[in-house]
Amino acid sequence: MGQTKPLEAKDEDMEKRALGRTGIEVSVVGIGGEGFEGKSLSACEEIIDRAFAGGINFIDVYNSNPIMRSNVGRALSHYPRESFVVEGHIGSAWKDGQYFRTRDMDVCRASFQDLLERMQLDYVDVGMIHYVDEREDFDAVFNGYLLKYAQELKASGVIRCIGLSTHNTDIAIAAARTGIVDVILFSVNPAYDMIPATDDVNSLFSEETYDRDFTGIDAGREELYRLCETEGVAITVMKALGAGMLLDEARSPFGAALTPVQCIHYCLTRPAVASVPVGLASIEQVDAALAYADATDGERDYSEVIAGGPRSSIEGDCMYCGHCAPCTSGIDIAQVNKFVDLALPQGFVPDTLRDHYLLLDHRASECVECGACEPNCPFGVGIIDKMRVAADLFE
Repeated sequence: MGQTKPLEAKDEDMEKRALGRTGIEVSVVGIGGEGFEGKSLSACEEIIDRAFAGGINFIDVYNSNPIMRSNVGRALSHYPRESFVVEGHIGSAWKDGQYFRTRDMDVCRASFQDLLERMQLDYVDVGMIHYVDEREDFDAVFNGYLLKYAQELKASGVIRCIGLSTHNTDIAIAAARTGIVDVILFSVNPAYDMIPATDDVNSLFSEETYDRDFTGIDAGREELYRLCETEGVAITVMKALGAGMLLDEARSPFGAALTPVQCIHYCLTRPAVASVPVGLASIEQVDAALAYADATDGERDYSEVIAGGPRSSIEGDCMYCGHCAPCTSGIDIAQVNKFVDLALPQGFVPDTLRDHYLLLDHRASECVECGACEPNCPFGVGIIDKMRVAADLFE
């Protein structure tokens, strides 16, 4: 490792919480790896330096992009290893310039070793079994070699505890009941919490789901939070901002916008939630997340916004999570969808946005409409239609 930097605490330092029964302490606001995608080394260093100076010590790295891993690793190497906590994913891999999820054990081992080497880590605090949303996949993981590999890593000290990431409430409950999983990376925000659990993740976001009176949090999610709290299983949060949806009045299912501070506070009021990693792609976004540390009670209060309950469906809204990958044509589907969502509300395509789109290695017009991406989407996005819209807008 290179020269280490001291961590400078602010007057209002970030709150820390125990990561469930693991004995590890994490900042209540963390860094989500998606913000580092496409960033230079200097940009990664600036984000990490500002975040760490504000008291953040937790980072989730689901990413398999080798350049991103190397840049983040070099940025982290300036700090003492014991000063930060890493949640690294097992089963996230890279091929032909794209992320993909895998259960091939040779690929899993090689990709996790690549994570350690590129990020200059001797160990990962949380070895996160990556993206388990279906019961069949859950059974295969827990009755197969992937879990054994994670347990071997833990026994050898390469990971300190075992985690699992999922969007599915039932899978999260099953994981918490194993006694093996110490940390669950789960989708949490005030919209999702009112949606009943189902094995079909896409159906969670149909219009019919919202066509009733809501009396509070879904019973299945309440069960999950209670179970995790009782068993000492920590929850770390993904999709806290709904990929920006909850910050946009026009797109929010509540008919009103929440602030990042309100979204983060909502998650932190759920039982068992230890940290909320947020994708931080700029210094401005880092500062918006750090604002949680010294926000007033009034600034944190989200009750007025969500009191009326969701008013519209979020079926088909892209969360930019990247689970649609890999694309058979090499298209960065999540990025294309993001550009579309930025352009449509404005009624025209800004030149800067068009320029960013045209710099993509593969454009929406290259979509062959094979449909391989759509079953992978947890949110029921009509990806083929989105690619047609993008081609019309930008090309």
